[in-house]
Amino acid sequence: MHDTKERLSLFWIFALLNYLYADVVALFAIVGSPNLAEAPHLPPWALLGSAVLMEIPIAMIVACRLLPFRANRLANIIAGAILTLVNGFLTFVPPLFDARTPALPEYLFFATIETVCTSVIIWQAWTWSAVEAPVRSERLVGNPEIGLPIV
Repeated sequence: MHDTKERLSLFWIFALLNYLYADVVALFAIVGSPNLAEAPHLPPWALLGSAVLMEIPIAMIVACRLLPFRANRLANIIAGAILTLVNGFLTFVPPLFDARTPALPEYLFFATIETVCTSVIIWQAWTWSAVEAPVRSERLVGNPEIGLPIV
């Protein structure tokens, strides 16, 4: 896999799956609580904010494949930075001030993986050069056009 667009798209898929599964695990914890009335209830603005945040990696999966180099590089850096900062701030900063946080061990596990993944996305986009080795999609073995015999 030498195509940076493909690599970035795969990183976004990996990050998105981790975000989604962390939310599923959190829902299991809420539904399994003995007193469902004491479970956290988010206001509509928080639900909208989380929907917007989840739309970023969903859109970036496709954007990585379709955007031209400059726009692609910039979009990956900005989207990766937003998600890294939000995830890092919501997960790792509140415990420093003894504030309430969803710091379940499994949530911290997922948050660490998500933060590392979006940091890697930023690094990949930042170091991405406009000059890449061409990716050849045609079949090399048994291609008479390039002089290889059909076996």
